[in-house]
Amino acid sequence: MNGSLHTLQIHDDRSEPNTLFRLWPAEQVMWAYLEEILRVVAGSDTFAVFCHIDYAVRAWPSVTAGPFDPRRFEEGFRTAMRAIADSGRALEMNTRCLRPWIPQWWAEEGGRAVTFGSDAHVPEALADNFPEAIAMIEHFGFRPGRQPEDFWTR
Repeated sequence: MNGSLHTLQIHDDRSEPNTLFRLWPAEQVMWAYLEEILRVVAGSDTFAVFCHIDYAVRAWPSVTAGPFDPRRFEEGFRTAMRAIADSGRALEMNTRCLRPWIPQWWAEEGGRAVTFGSDAHVPEALADNFPEAIAMIEHFGFRPGRQPEDFWTR
């Protein structure tokens, strides 16, 4: 089963990062998102794969905040990845937008398994960038399982 984080608490409601980026400073949204990942991981054992660790990054307001620089949030991402790895879960590698820092930091923080997802909302986008994603994952030491549906491990 997959788990992910798409919304953050704001007062008595929950909002997606793309909404919060219009209400809060960009850095505040990112740090709140990364801190919430820790609560999600600690608060549930019902999922085996954490998906979309970069969900908030996708809505990053580059016009007002400049280009997204993952190094500004490296400590938060690494802490979240370490919590996911320590829980024995796999991390989804999204092929829609390849971010090499994700599998690098995941491996460095003890991540042992990955899955792939293309986050395709239309059939034509299914498995976008899949060959490139495989090459990237293999570069960080991950190898396929015995069956196509198995996690890739290192």
